[in-house]
Amino acid sequence: MLSDEMLLDSYHKAIELDLERDFIALLLAEIHKRKLDTNVSAILH
Repeated sequence: MLSDEMLLDSYHKAIELDLERDFIALLLAEIHKRKLDTNVSAILH
């Protein structure tokens, strides 16, 4: 189980590296499930 911060970091890194869309969608689904904000400023608090 990833922490919320690690999940968000992984999502942003996956986008940056242009990884498979299915993988990014999987990360995004988990982010939505946890009701997290994908905005970078939310990560940096």
